[in-house]
This record gives sequence, structure tokens and C-alpha cells, in this order.
Amino acid sequence: MTTTFRMAAAGLMLSAILAGCSQPADKPEAPAAPAVVATADTHPFRIGELQAVALRDGEIVLENAAGASPWDAAEVSELPGALAADGRIHLSVQPLLVRDGEHVVLIDTGAGGQMGTQNKLQGSLTAAGVQPGQVTDILISHAHGDHVGGLVANGALVFPNAAIRMSADEWTAMRADPEAAAVVPVIAPKVQTFASGAQVTPSITAIALNGHTPGHTGYEIVSGEDRLLYFGDALHSAVISVQRPEAVNAWDFNSDAAIATRQNLLERGATQSLRVYGVHFPWPGVGRFQKREETFVWAPDATR
Repeated sequence: MTTTFRMAAAGLMLSAILAGCSQPADKPEAPAAPAVVATADTHPFRIGELQAVALRDGEIVLENAAGASPWDAAEVSELPGALAADGRIHLSVQPLLVRDGEHVVLIDTGAGGQMGTQNKLQGSLTAAGVQPGQVTDILISHAHGDHVGGLVANGALVFPNAAIRMSADEWTAMRADPEAAAVVPVIAPKVQTFASGAQVTPSITAIALNGHTPGHTGYEIVSGEDRLLYFGDALHSAVISVQRPEAVNAWDFNSDAAIATRQNLLERGATQSLRVYGVHFPWPGVGRFQKREETFVWAPDATR
């Protein structure tokens, strides 16, 4: 989102290539995974043999008006369910925790209290049995403030022992962004970049989901026959983005590529009954896409 970090300049075409990459050394040993109890701010679930936990960071609330929302206000007003009872657009913010063997993985880091959010991530992480120093890998979908805002606090790393991983194109764009100037030098020693399709942990593969930013990346998590796709900001709203994937989103760097990505994700998700994770979808963000007549709908997991 553009409130904290502006979008940089380059467009990409949709791809999903699987390849390997080396793992960083000298990581602290991960503790045994404790049982996580569901709370208002933590939602544990399984991906095959892997433990995952949705972590509430807060909520972004947008007025349905030009300049406040990235969508056409009139089009949104005509779409049933797009607006909450208060007449505004509500977008949840929920990073994802995954325990992958010795890796304690956090996918995105929330807004760090920016953008009107409630800065709940650290409390949610503690409730899930993890302290910041135990996180070994941070996977960044893209460098907008509601995804990297939790990396740094008071000029210091919030997760001091974690490798910070993002696509090479996204890191290039972030370093060129004046609004990220205070964050970049702090995180730079920890950043490890990858190419599209890299295997970033034993069970997690980086998938290019193009259009939102120059190096926007999703993460496919696989364990046995089970899999889940974390799609970042390829889709923002469980109603607008899903039922109107062709609608222009002003936050997208390359609108044509972003629309193609949304349509591809929805078709693949519905056809394969793929479980997906929406970082901005209604809490806790786990569910599937279903085809309904000429469009798609969001079907949250029944277990909540």
C-alpha cells in the first residue's frame, strides 16, 4: 500500500517457477513447538504436518471515496457486501507464522502501528509461544508499510536473529524508495534475496504474483498432500478483489499484470480447491475460492 512506501517502477509478467536456493547458516535452534490455543488474536491450524498460526496485527479502515480507497467508489457501492455496516472498507492485517522443522517462519511483519492499525503483532506472537529472537526467517511478500512496518522499531531490528528474505526485484525497489530510507540500512545486513521460484525453507516456495509491486511474491507452503498459498496483496478485499478481479486497484504498480494475476489465482484456486491465505481478508484469512456463475466468491474455512 502506498501510505508508507511508494510503488517503484517496473512491471513483470505472471510466472510460477520452482527452483532451489541455499539456506542461511548460524541460525538459533528453534524451540519445540508448543500447543497454541486459539484466542481473539491467534488462530492455529495445520498445513499437513506443519503448525501454522494466523497472527492479528490490526485493521485498516478506508473511506469509500476517491483518494482514500484504491477502487472506484461508485462501483464498490453497488457491490453487495463490499462495505461494512459503517459504510467503509475494512481490511484485516494478519501475518502468518509457520513452524517448518528448525525454521520459525514469519510471513510479513504487519504495519508496526502505522496506517491506523493497532500494532498487535508482538502480543499475538507471544500468545503463539514465540519471542522475537526465536524467529529464524522472515519472508516478505512486498515492501509496503503494512507488510514491512514491523521489521524495525526505534531504529533497531525487531527480530534480531532472523534472515529477512524478499525477491531481488523487491529489494531493488525498496532501496530506491526515499520513504524507506530509514529502514533499509537497518535491515540490509539481514536481507537475503531470491529469484522467482526459489525454495526459501524446506516446505516453502516463493511464487511470483506480479503486478502489485515490482517483485511481489506469494509463498506456497506444502506438507505431504496438503498445501496453502499465501498470496500477499495480489487480492486485498474478500469481496471486491474476488468478485470483481478486473476492477482497477490504484495501489497496483502494473494494473494489467495485477488483474491477470488475480484472475489466474481465482481460477486456479477454484479449479484445484486450493486452500489460500489472505493477509487482508476477514480474520483469520484462511479459506478457498469458489466459482459462482460468472464470478467467484470467498469461502472461509469452517474451523475458526
